[in-house]
Amino acid sequence: MKVGGFVRGDIDGFFGLFVDNLLQLMLIAVLCGNVCGMPPGLVYGRVLPGAALSILFGNVFYAWQARKLAIKTGRTDVTALPYGINTVSLIAFVFLIMAPIYFQTKNPVLAWQAGLFACLASALLECAGAFVGARLRRHTPRAALLSSLAGVAITFISMGFVFQIFAMPVIAIVPALLVIFIYGGHIKLPLRLPGGFIAVAMGAALGWVLRWTGHPYFQPLREPYQFAVHFPRTAFSDMIAFLVNGQGWKYFSVIFPMALFNVIGSLQNLESAEAAGDRYDTRSSLLVNGFGSIVAACLGNPFPTTIYIGHPGWKAVGARWGYSILNGTVITALCLIGGITVALKVIPMEAMIGILLWIGIIITAQAFQEVPGKHAIAVALGLMPALAAWALFLIETTLRKAGSSLFDVAPRFGGDLYLYGIISLSQGFILTSMILSAMMVFVVEKQFFKASLWAATAAVLSFFGVIHAYILTPAGVQNKFGFGAAKAYAFAYLIVTLLLVALHRYVRGREPGSEAIPGAEQSLASGLDMDM
Repeated sequence: MKVGGFVRGDIDGFFGLFVDNLLQLMLIAVLCGNVCGMPPGLVYGRVLPGAALSILFGNVFYAWQARKLAIKTGRTDVTALPYGINTVSLIAFVFLIMAPIYFQTKNPVLAWQAGLFACLASALLECAGAFVGARLRRHTPRAALLSSLAGVAITFISMGFVFQIFAMPVIAIVPALLVIFIYGGHIKLPLRLPGGFIAVAMGAALGWVLRWTGHPYFQPLREPYQFAVHFPRTAFSDMIAFLVNGQGWKYFSVIFPMALFNVIGSLQNLESAEAAGDRYDTRSSLLVNGFGSIVAACLGNPFPTTIYIGHPGWKAVGARWGYSILNGTVITALCLIGGITVALKVIPMEAMIGILLWIGIIITAQAFQEVPGKHAIAVALGLMPALAAWALFLIETTLRKAGSSLFDVAPRFGGDLYLYGIISLSQGFILTSMILSAMMVFVVEKQFFKASLWAATAAVLSFFGVIHAYILTPAGVQNKFGFGAAKAYAFAYLIVTLLLVALHRYVRGREPGSEAIPGAEQSLASGLDMDM
C-alpha cells in the first residue's frame, strides 16, 4: 500500500506539540539562568543545542515507527507518539538536584554537571525498565506512583508558578485562567484553535500593550539576539568529572523515582495510544525513550526526553506522523540558531506559565481520579513528604535572601515549626511518598504482608540514609549515607513491619477453615473497617 505524506491534521498537531516543546525550552532557559546561575553561553551554547538533537532523535524515530505501522496495517490514520522534554523531570532536576548544588557551591558548571549525571543515570534506568517495566508496574500500586508524582506537581510545579502568576496579575492571571477553563472545561474554540496558543497570544498582547503604555510589568529579555549557529558538543568529560567526585550518588533518591515515573508514564501513554487504535511495540518504544535521554546527556542537555501524554488528542485533530517530523525539525532549528532568545524577547514568561499551572493541577487531580475511591486516602498520605520538601525549600530560600542560613537559625525554631521533622521527611521524599502510599493501599486491601514488605523497604532505606537522614551544615541540608544513618527511623519502620506481619498472621488464622473462635472473624473485620 502507498502511504501518503503530510496531511492537514499534521499542521494542527505540529502547532500544539511545538507550543508545548517551546514552553519547555523557554522554561529551561529561564530556570537555568535565574535559579541555577548558568551564563547565557552555557544555556544557549550547550544545553539547548543538546536538547534540540535529543528531541529530533525521538521525533524522527516515532514518526518512522508510525509510518511503518501504517504500511504494515494498511491504514492511513496512524498517529505518531508525541515526544519531548519531560516537564516533571525538568522541574525535579532543577529544584531538587541542580539548584541545591548551585546554592551550596555558587558553581553553575557543577550544577550543570549534576544535571547531566542525573539525566544519564535516569536514562540508563529507563532502558533497563524497558525489560522490566511491566513487572514494576504490576507490583507497585498506582496510587503510590501517582501520589508521589502529584506531590511534585502540586508543590514544585504549581505553587511556585501560581505565586508568580499572582505577582503579575495583569499579564498572567488572564491567560492562566483561560488555559484552565478551556482545558478543564473541554471547550472547543472556533477553527479548532489550540487553547494554549490563544491564552499565550492574549498574555503576550497584554504584555506589549502595557509596555507601550510605560507600565513596568513586561520587560523583554535585554540580551540582544545575534545570529549564530551553536553546534552541540559532547559532554562525556563533564559527566565523568561529577561521577568521580562521588556527589552524583547523593541524588539517587531523586533520580530513581523519576526514571520509574518516566517508564510507567511511557507505558501508560502506549496504552492510551493502543486504546485510540495505534498499537506500538512496548520494548522498542521504551528503549528509544531512554536512548533519547542518553543522547541529551551526552550532548550537554541535563533534562530527560520522553513520550508525551496526548496521543488521542493529536489523533483527534487528524495528525499522522508528519507533525512529529515538523516539530523535531523546527525545534532543532530554533535551538541551533539561538531562537529561544527571540521567543523570550517577544513572549512574557508569565503569559506561558499558566500552562504549567494546568499541568500541575491535572496531574494532582488524576492522582485521585485514576485510583479506586478507597485508595484516595493513600494518595493523600503520599502528598505529605512533598509538602515537607516544599516547606523546606521556602524556608531555606527565605533565610538565604535575608542573609542568614538554616544552620544559624534552626535551634531557635524550637517546637513552633518542628523544623527537624520537616527536614527528615523531605530527605528522599519521593521514595518516602511511594512507600507510605503503597503501604496504605495494601492495608486498605487487607494485604498486610505486602504492606509489611514496603515497611521493611523503608527500614532498609532509612538505615542506609537513602531517606530521612541528613546533616545540617553552614552550606545547608546535606545527605547522610552509611550504616545507621537514620537508625531511629529504621527502628520505627521495623516495628511497623513486625506489627503488619503479626496482623497478617492474625487475620489469616481467622479465615474460614481455620481454628477460629466463633464470631471473632466478623468482629475483627468490622473493627478493621471502622479503623480504616
